[in-house]
Amino acid sequence: MDAVREVFEASTDFTIGLEEEFAILDPATLDLVDRFPEIYSAAQDDPVLANSAAGELIASEIEIRSGRSETMDEAIGKQAEKRRHLFALAEDHGVALGSLGTHPWADYLGQEIIDTPHYQRLKKDLGWVARRNNTWSLHVHVGIRGADRAVAVCDWLREKLPILLAISANSIFLDRQDTGLASIRTEIFTRTFPRCGVPGTFGNWDEYADFIETLKAVGSVVEATQLWWSVRPHHAFGTVEVRICDAQPTGPESTALAGLMMAVVAQTAVDLDEGRISGDPLGDRQIEENLWRAIRFGMDGKMIDFDRREEVEARQVLEEMIEWTGPVRSELGIDIELPELNGAQRMRSDLESGASIEEIYRQSVADAAATFR
Repeated sequence: MDAVREVFEASTDFTIGLEEEFAILDPATLDLVDRFPEIYSAAQDDPVLANSAAGELIASEIEIRSGRSETMDEAIGKQAEKRRHLFALAEDHGVALGSLGTHPWADYLGQEIIDTPHYQRLKKDLGWVARRNNTWSLHVHVGIRGADRAVAVCDWLREKLPILLAISANSIFLDRQDTGLASIRTEIFTRTFPRCGVPGTFGNWDEYADFIETLKAVGSVVEATQLWWSVRPHHAFGTVEVRICDAQPTGPESTALAGLMMAVVAQTAVDLDEGRISGDPLGDRQIEENLWRAIRFGMDGKMIDFDRREEVEARQVLEEMIEWTGPVRSELGIDIELPELNGAQRMRSDLESGASIEEIYRQSVADAAATFR
């Protein structure tokens, strides 16, 4: 942990890295197919994908990473090129790629855990929990200089996570049913994995490091990637990583949401630096109330303003977040164009209009193919 502290002390503010996860599908049936080893092997022969394609637990999933970028524009450009190459590679190998938070009907018992030491260890250690996690998400890394500062940013970001989840909600289907939730992915992942969901506050780096060292000493973790919190200091990169969001249905939505996530991290850091944040971060119980509202209702619901002791429409909370991040977005050149309805809202509207779950998913896969490449 002393070495990790040094990584953060040497980090550069507001660098950016994007990670997007995709389901690997049979293009005719849209069932999940265990083709990751083949697609990954082929990606190693593509200079654009060789260092950016990665596995994520199951053999019917693949991730692409932008790598470190100095600006959001640079990250968008890198990721756009990687998307194009990945979707072209998938087409060449006779598979399609999906981009929802869950697969609408795939049986988790039929999915294979990829054959790497890390994921085979998870399979052994976590049992059903690892097997049940057939989910896809969007992660954003933002460089934060200073170990104590990174912990403070994570502490204060916690209360922003529910609205970020609501904005991203894109997983209403599971087991060929409408779950009634906006993000069933969150229920599957953050409610079952250990060291997951919204973490408690740490206050400073020493408290954080002491906790991690204890987990290591008693054998709870053997590597930092076993810290699955929805916001976390990333030990290798010197970044604050935001991990709360569902995978997005289209390329432009993924890019816009990533920009907002970056802006929230950066604005929090700036506000801490300039003394605009004081007192104590919001408590776990309060955040949990808003997290459930995001899971259940997404952008159709309301959040609780605990200072005013009243409900606020999720749309208003989003508008306030966009206004709040305006200064840092202007400084960093981040443009955000979110649609009027997000993925969960559009899917539920289509379902209520009479479309079947299969039809909705097929359209989603077509939209992904048209916009991610």
